[in-house]
Order: sequence, then structure tokens, then C-alpha cells
Amino acid sequence: MKKRVKSSLLIFITSMMVLFIAACNDSEELQTVKVGEVTRSIFYAPQYVAITQGFFEEEGLNIELSTVAGGDKTMTALLSGGIDIALVGSETSIYVSAQGANDPIKNFAQLTQTDGTFLVAREEIADFSWDMLEGSTFLGQRKGGMPQMAGEFVLKKHGIDPQADLELIQNIDFANISTAFASGTGDFVQLFEPTASVFEEEGIGHIVASFGTESGHLPYTVFMAKDSFLKEDPETIEKFTRALKKAQDFVYEASVSEVAEAIHPYFEDTEVELIATVVERYREQESFAKDPILDEEEWNNLQDIMDEAGELPKRMDYNELVDTTFAEKVLE
Repeated sequence: MKKRVKSSLLIFITSMMVLFIAACNDSEELQTVKVGEVTRSIFYAPQYVAITQGFFEEEGLNIELSTVAGGDKTMTALLSGGIDIALVGSETSIYVSAQGANDPIKNFAQLTQTDGTFLVAREEIADFSWDMLEGSTFLGQRKGGMPQMAGEFVLKKHGIDPQADLELIQNIDFANISTAFASGTGDFVQLFEPTASVFEEEGIGHIVASFGTESGHLPYTVFMAKDSFLKEDPETIEKFTRALKKAQDFVYEASVSEVAEAIHPYFEDTEVELIATVVERYREQESFAKDPILDEEEWNNLQDIMDEAGELPKRMDYNELVDTTFAEKVLE
């Protein structure tokens, strides 16, 4: 009897050791890729889905994700080698290129295809119209950033001069905009989710319009890397893009509640039900890109919006800063 127990125990221990060694080997085989996101937002749901659902691991990648607040800081991290891939507005690649970078930044996979902000009013408005912003205090986004440029584009589209027809505040750091509004600054504010919905739930403000539906399709948030990285390690970029496409399919094909549960680990302080509401809102207006390809029409729309805002240093050729090679392979 004792021999059987010892034998069974030995088999169990041996099996556990084999599993442990196998797990270690699997972990060692994964290639770590450092990704820096410009902010943490439900707007980036496919990225978190790709991590939590194991799509990156299926491709042999271990994603080391960090949040680098602000487009300028994100690009600094990318240029200095602090991160391998940046998730940020594609306008930043234009700014860097215009300064004469020796190692150009290439946009290789699109994550979102509309503006992700919403117009939040301090008071509840039953029948909102854009002319209600005239004479108001509008708490906007950082000057030169895509949210602010898209916001100004929409205001002008509705006949409002953001520099003359309202008091435009845009000197508050991105991370402090919501806090400023909550403490009483501004009649209207331009906010990302889930903050906009949280404010609505808490009675701090009320969502009255979507900048995403008003500004049209554009490469709002894109994965980009230095040209040298794409050339030196194309296999990694292709694997990364393939995992992203799996996540994009999941976001549109799974139920809203499944998507919310999948990304909840990245928003632990937000209720799953609220996350689901936000996901549904973004999905309905097709803010999440359905594939990783950044097309030329979107690129031109981006530059038109930048030009309208007076922030376009010079017009950049689509083929110079966009590389769809990897996305096209993934879609084959």
C-alpha cells in the first residue's frame, strides 16, 4: 500500500514538474513587445481584448503595455526606444516627419476610425443644437492634438468660430480636463469615455452630441513604429497586426457584455454594465476600426482637419508615412 502511495506521489510530482517546465519554456518563447498607449480608454477596446483573450500570445507575443499620458510624451518614448510600438493619434507622425526625423515613424495598423470624444453639457438639454455653444465657456482639449482639432472642425462645420464665438479653454493638461469640469470650469466639455458616461451617471454633466459621428472617418488612433523596427523585425509587426485583427473581429462579433467582461481588467473601477454601455455607443457609431488598414481617404481627411485647425506643418504623402503591407497580409 505504501509503495503504491509513494509511486502515485512520485508520478504526480513528476507530472507537475513537467507542466512547470513546459510553462516556463512557453513563457520564454514569447517575445516581449513594449507598447505605449497615449491614454487608458474604452475607446481602445480591441487592444485590451487582444491581450485578455490571448490573441497576442497565440502569435508568440508578450505585450508589455504602459500608459504614457499625452501624444508628445508617447512619441518621445517611441523615438528614444523606451517603447517599440506607440498607440497614438496619427497626426503625431506628421509632426515628427515635418521636423526631419532620420528614422521616420510609420503608421502600420489602425485601431480607431472616428473621433472618440463626446460633447458633455453641465446642464441637461432636451433639444440640443450646436448654436447653443455660442457665448458659452467650452473646455476643449490640448492645442494641436487630434481631439481638439476634430472638435474645432465640428464647431466650424456648424458655423461656430471657436476663437470668436465662445470662450475656448485649452491650456489644461489632458489628464486634468475632467477634474477641471467637475470642479466647475466650463459650460461644455469635450470628453472621452468612460468619463463622459460616468459624469452623466453621477449628474456632473450630460452627453448631448458625438464628435465622432460629426467628423467622419479618419485615422484617429493608430499603432506606429520607427521605420527601422518595421524593416528589422517585420515578422513581429505582422504577428502583432494579426492579433489585432482577431480582436477587431471579436469586438464586433461578440456580445457587448462579452466585450465588456473581456476588457474589465483594465477598468476595474468601472462597473461592467457601464463599460458595456460605452462599448455599445462606440460600436454603433463604428468608432472601432473593422480592420487594421489605414486608407488614403482617411489620411486625407485627417490632413484636411489639421489644415482647418492651422496645425498642418505641411502636407504629407500617404505612402511616405503609412505602411499597409502587414495589414494587407493579415487580410489575405
